[in-house]
Amino acid sequence: MSHILQVHTSAHAQMVNITTRVAALVPPEFNGICVVFCLHTTAGLTINENADPDVVHDLLHGLERLAPWRDPAYRHTEGNSAAHLKATLCGSSAAVPVDNGRLRLGTWQGIFFCEFDGPRSRNILVQFIAEEGIDT
Repeated sequence: MSHILQVHTSAHAQMVNITTRVAALVPPEFNGICVVFCLHTTAGLTINENADPDVVHDLLHGLERLAPWRDPAYRHTEGNSAAHLKATLCGSSAAVPVDNGRLRLGTWQGIFFCEFDGPRSRNILVQFIAEEGIDT
């Protein structure tokens, strides 16, 4: 079973905590894996601390230092090479175990959609793989 979450961003670079929205899609008593997949090449997903907003600030700052928006060496004609680099660094998916209808994230963990070429409306695929379908 799968769902599409739409995320609207309001800034050029932004991390949006989507944990609550993903958790609301988990079927009751479900056991298995929740896969969250970004359907874009200039945005990504990550699991990180959701308690201190300074962590999000620091992550965005660090990614900007690694892949600055303006770099004369970029050749991609759309002008958003940095967004592609940052999306690659973050990754396009996250997998979270689900136990009895509950995401099994750590105490401080949250699922973040990472916008690097906004503001935009984006789509995130959320899919559940039942425990019966997992080889152990």
